Amino acid sequence: MEHTKALLEFIKNTPSCFHAVTNICANLCREGYTELHESEMWDIIPGGKYYVTRNGSSVVAFSVPENIGTPKFMIAASHSDSPSFKIKDTPELDGGMYTRISTERYGGMILDSWLDRPLSAAGRLLVRTEDGVSSKLVDIDRDIMLIPHVAVHMENPNNGKTYNPASDMIPLYGDGAAKGSFMKLAAESAGVDADDIVAHELFLYNRQAPSLWGANGEFISSPKLDDLECAFSSMCALTSANPGKAVAVMFVADNEEVGSTTKQGAGSTFLYDTLSRICDALGGDIRIAAAQSMMLSADNAHAVHPNNPGLSDPTHRPEMNKGVVIKYNASQLYTTDAISSAVFREICRRADVPTQVFANRSDMRGGSTLGNISNAQVSMSAVDIGLAQLAMHSSYETAGAHDVKHMINAIKHFYETELICRGADVKIV
Repeated sequence: MEHTKALLEFIKNTPSCFHAVTNICANLCREGYTELHESEMWDIIPGGKYYVTRNGSSVVAFSVPENIGTPKFMIAASHSDSPSFKIKDTPELDGGMYTRISTERYGGMILDSWLDRPLSAAGRLLVRTEDGVSSKLVDIDRDIMLIPHVAVHMENPNNGKTYNPASDMIPLYGDGAAKGSFMKLAAESAGVDADDIVAHELFLYNRQAPSLWGANGEFISSPKLDDLECAFSSMCALTSANPGKAVAVMFVADNEEVGSTTKQGAGSTFLYDTLSRICDALGGDIRIAAAQSMMLSADNAHAVHPNNPGLSDPTHRPEMNKGVVIKYNASQLYTTDAISSAVFREICRRADVPTQVFANRSDMRGGSTLGNISNAQVSMSAVDIGLAQLAMHSSYETAGAHDVKHMINAIKHFYETELICRGADVKIV
């Protein structure tokens, strides 16, 4: 359970996408990775380990083998963001007896899962300096907000209430005397002067601590399992993998929950730019490299629900603690095809990692993720995978306590694998 406990501690210390990337980069530094900057020339050598960030909320890390030949890539992609409420630029609402915080939805969350929970705010502040502006991480590390239910005697939510984000989901911050204090509190938490704050990107987060539970400790529940579980697993796999013949790449992108079409999202040029610069430094061609490369689009999957098993497809019924899930969709909401699925299954078989499959019930569209979006920028063989979980997009999600090790082992062996591709025939080395 070592990796599972480490995951829960990682999530506990990761209240925003900015903290996710900061914590990942801190771990990479401890493992000997060198930071690169997009605005500078890169000196990449065989045997080197590097990472580069964009916007402070996305990161690409990679390890170059000592005996690298023609460059090719084995990539695990995940995302750093989760559904939440973003605090608006002018945060406080006028309210007489109450002080509330003005927010808007970020992503497709389960709204009522945010009610009656201890909440706080985290993200970043842009602060005025003598030279311009500087970004400061901030986490108001205490319970300061809550979104209260209406009493059942006044409005019964069991009668199918629909929640309006503009009226029902506004967090209560304090009484009337708290007005004017929110940004001062954020500044104090970041160790800056409130008058120097030029702009901010702050999100609500659920303060309820991650937990390990069940009759035999078989489940975990936590905020942000989607998709920090996969991001954490890919980080652990990258730093523990033995060098292979391909460049091992971890891509953690922001803004998946809102479409990925930002400069730091999977729909941006970030991954393509990074892979191109690696090829240039190692004497390769990105087009040739992509044809010999593969991506794991790692984002969690839906487990069969204990109270609503009929919502799952009759023959595609992932279970928690039963291994990595391979995700299929005929409309190509997922990247998986027969070739990529076969290759990944074989890698997992050799690694003794159990796999299972997911497809939506045929009358349900289901969701999508970053694989196909990223593939529009740099096309390669790809498979969508994840770990089975319940209550996806809740503020407090549930997954299997034993599956973290399965995902880490699967990605680790993937990184250690070389593919030699000729059309539909793939040699797995």
